[in-house]
Amino acid sequence: MRTKRTVPLPDLCITALCEHQVRQDDERADAWPHWQDYGLVFPSRLGTPMEPDNLRRSWGRIREAAGLKSMRFHDMRHSCVSLLLALGVPPHIVRDVVGHSDIEVTMTIYAHAALDEKRAALGKLGDVLG
Repeated sequence: MRTKRTVPLPDLCITALCEHQVRQDDERADAWPHWQDYGLVFPSRLGTPMEPDNLRRSWGRIREAAGLKSMRFHDMRHSCVSLLLALGVPPHIVRDVVGHSDIEVTMTIYAHAALDEKRAALGKLGDVLG
């Protein structure tokens, strides 16, 4: 079962989404005569929720235009989680942001300790033991 939840976003993202919606409002007046407004930022050409297959078909063009090479759509989520953890955001907050029910999922799948971080951690251990 799918659940609805609020996803917090940084101001940078909110601004970009608002600008996209304004551009979309300007474009759809002529291009989409059968529009039904559901208040969505990334709707179908009718205004309804976008079907996953349509997103998959569109992603290649979007990815190429953004210079993201072979990045999969889900890789953006993975990058977000990894960056939040690397920035020192507590894992329980990251878990809540991405909607994982279990913190083990967040830490097992998404947490990647960089080699420098491992060296720093073992250096601290060495300092305590030495």
